[in-house]
Amino acid sequence: MALQIGAISQKGGVGKSSIARLIAREYAVAGWDVKIADLDIAQATSTNWKQRREQNGIQPEIAVEPFRTVTQALKHASVYDLVVFDGKPHSNRETLEIAQACNLVVLPTGLSLDDLMPSVLLAHELVEAKIDKAKIVFALCRVGDRDNEIDEAREYVRKAGYQILAGSIPEKTAYRRASDVGKAMTEISFLSLRQRAEEVAQSVIDRLSKEG
Repeated sequence: MALQIGAISQKGGVGKSSIARLIAREYAVAGWDVKIADLDIAQATSTNWKQRREQNGIQPEIAVEPFRTVTQALKHASVYDLVVFDGKPHSNRETLEIAQACNLVVLPTGLSLDDLMPSVLLAHELVEAKIDKAKIVFALCRVGDRDNEIDEAREYVRKAGYQILAGSIPEKTAYRRASDVGKAMTEISFLSLRQRAEEVAQSVIDRLSKEG
């Protein structure tokens, strides 16, 4: 049976799809048969990214398919080693369904309270709905250059009772340019930025190995 990771959020613009594609790429380059289930039919962010990836001949190949429901996506899961669910950019009943199906649930968040508070609220809602807190993990995305601000965000998440991935993803033009041609964040040419994305991805891999 496929392992399953969910990338979900309470709001848009926090790096959810970028995290989903990062995870999928790292497993695919390791030889896993990976699929991203794009559940945001309206925006189709990951689906459009896949088209750009194909047009530019980027390897490894990563399957991406839009699905209207989690149930439909799960019907296709058994033929893959890993399915990454790219959820809609807001919390709804489907968000809970993703969390219920997955071995690990990643909640990307920025550093401001405008991002942190709704993200923690979503995590609380999942726990209240009987999702195991141990499989919920936060990822810091689109951060600035101030270490103290990053540390404060980490402490906020920890005080709320949740785990947080190692590393953080800065807000950089290079990542956006990479996405524009169908690349994941670990496929850019800038070594320092690639290493930062690799640290986050490795933290996901480590935690999935523990939970899976």
